[in-house]
Amino acid sequence: MRARTFEELGRERYVALTTYRRSGVAVTTPVWIVADGDDLLVVTGAQTGKAKRIRHTPRVTLRGSTVRGRVNERMDSTEGHAEIVTDEAGMAAAERAFREKYGWQFAASAVVENALVRDEAAGRILLRIRPA
Repeated sequence: MRARTFEELGRERYVALTTYRRSGVAVTTPVWIVADGDDLLVVTGAQTGKAKRIRHTPRVTLRGSTVRGRVNERMDSTEGHAEIVTDEAGMAAAERAFREKYGWQFAASAVVENALVRDEAAGRILLRIRPA
């Protein structure tokens, strides 16, 4: 088995993103992902569990997966460090990249999210993931 490179992971349709609780317990969530140079980008809600976990533990692992999070057992996990980005220019560029890769699905998810989220502080954030 071998770990995937960030470039390979950026081409995946879905990636299982594992974040870590303070206790060290791993929590895995399937996410959409795009490449940005040598980094990977994930857009998520500011109040999601993964965002909260990354605020205190930036270590993440990534592995190609299905939309439901079933990982490719033939591939090892790839380690990374995530940081939260909230600047408007970075968010706008990331959203363009996600729209280009995922098309109507990304646009539809934004509409649904906006309809369901009433708390302005809950908006979207960007996770920039760099190789460990």
